[in-house]
Amino acid sequence: MPGTLEQVQSVARALAVLKAFSGDEAFVPLAELARRTGMHKPTVLRLARTLAAEGFLVQRADGAWRLGPSAGALGARYQAQFDVNAIIEPQLMELSAATGESASFHVYEDNIRSCLLRCEGPRGIRRHVRPGELLPLERGSAGRVILAALGEGGAVYDRIRREGYSITRGERSAGAASVSAAVQGAQRAVLGSVSISGPIERLTQELLQACAPDVVRAAAQLSWKLGGVSVAALRSIWHP
Repeated sequence: MPGTLEQVQSVARALAVLKAFSGDEAFVPLAELARRTGMHKPTVLRLARTLAAEGFLVQRADGAWRLGPSAGALGARYQAQFDVNAIIEPQLMELSAATGESASFHVYEDNIRSCLLRCEGPRGIRRHVRPGELLPLERGSAGRVILAALGEGGAVYDRIRREGYSITRGERSAGAASVSAAVQGAQRAVLGSVSISGPIERLTQELLQACAPDVVRAAAQLSWKLGGVSVAALRSIWHP
């Protein structure tokens, strides 16, 4: 048993070394890897050499390290086997069940957005948003949270970033109201937004405020579950 525990710890440490690479740098010095993992340099060096022997790391002449081809191949296999719809749809169903309203996931490109997936709630208005319909980013909460996450300036977007969600009533469609939160993946890349919507007569400001925590939680869950998915991958589903 002690040997098994030591082996498990070694695997965990090796994974910690791989996860220490943030993706926005070519090479990382050994000392920096040690700092990021909280391990001593000799331990990190031993793990790095083992990972390099299997192609997961590559060492430069000055001793710095980068991810190797085996890490790239593993990521490619993950992308090939990953079913985005199987991740997003259950989350939308859960959000719809929690709020009683229709839930949607929006993707974006340039200054437009589109509903990629939608789960109709028991009290939703079915013609409010159609999957594939092109909509402006600057009108409606689903677009505004994307703009806020992208760093758009102005008091409106400062408030969205501060509160973590956006509420709009009758802004894009006169008869509809919604509350949305942004979904962000690895390195805080903006993937899109999740929202609930319904008729403005029923969805008062107070009710939307009450639903906002559920929407923010759904966005956080999707941000975590879609962490390995790129913006390009989501857009390829939107327009293959």
